[in-house]
Amino acid sequence: MTIAFPRRGRSLAQGQRSDLVVIDLDGNKQVILTTDEVIEAPNWSPDGQWLVFNAGGLLFRIPTTGGRPEQIDTGHLADLNNDHVLAPDGSTIYVSSDDGHLYAVPFTGGTPRRVSNLHPSPFHYYLHGISPDGATLAYVAIEQRNGERQVNVFTIPSAGGPDTRLTDLTVPNDGPEYSPDGRWIYFNSELAASRPGHAQVFRMNAVDGSGLEQLTFDSYVNWFPHLSPDGTKVAFLSYPPGTTGHPPDKAVMLRLMGPTGESQRVLAEFLGGQGTINVNSWSPDSRRLAYVAYPRD
Repeated sequence: MTIAFPRRGRSLAQGQRSDLVVIDLDGNKQVILTTDEVIEAPNWSPDGQWLVFNAGGLLFRIPTTGGRPEQIDTGHLADLNNDHVLAPDGSTIYVSSDDGHLYAVPFTGGTPRRVSNLHPSPFHYYLHGISPDGATLAYVAIEQRNGERQVNVFTIPSAGGPDTRLTDLTVPNDGPEYSPDGRWIYFNSELAASRPGHAQVFRMNAVDGSGLEQLTFDSYVNWFPHLSPDGTKVAFLSYPPGTTGHPPDKAVMLRLMGPTGESQRVLAEFLGGQGTINVNSWSPDSRRLAYVAYPRD
């Protein structure tokens, strides 16, 4: 089914498309949506019925079996990016706006509620994770500290409240996400990089950032670790060596590993990157994943 979506930000090249794909652990794929506009970052709803994704600054949902997407009413917010997560009970979508703040929106649509705080100096929130009890959000903030740009990991209550800093690093960090038991936050970082851009996967204590452990050690540039709901697997995106950041249109791999980095394997290879799997898109039964590929004819 070809659907027209609004355009905002980057666009596809001539002859390129966005494919919303569902893949099982054996590598069997089903393309449930194709469009010639950029769509990004599917979330699987906790009831297993929907995939939520962003396009053109707005949010949409589509049945996991395919069909016609529906726009989700986000009120005055029309500048949403690809950093959004669903509450464990499925009632709320937490979103990142390009105004730098986090908001809560009912899954059925409605008036947004701002979650994030005002800061006296530049502080831009990018959401990535939610705790198993739904009480806490994990995010990265782009901030100005000591005259330089830094990207660090924080948490904030989903009801609103104080920001808690978990990392205080001068190297880039991104993609913080809770483990299903709430003990760990997994994220990617250049903390161990011998060259700029060489991100690897780490985890740390979700409360205070202690107990830092590196989980991947290869030449690939590894981003966006996502824990399966049963806690037995981590999906992550691997860019070619030498990649800086998480750009679009790269020959990427969707890989799996165990929760401490063991048993790594490639699940799929395709043209993708930015927008492919920025947020957790595991099915509730931990048997399938959703992602967006951007193939060219």
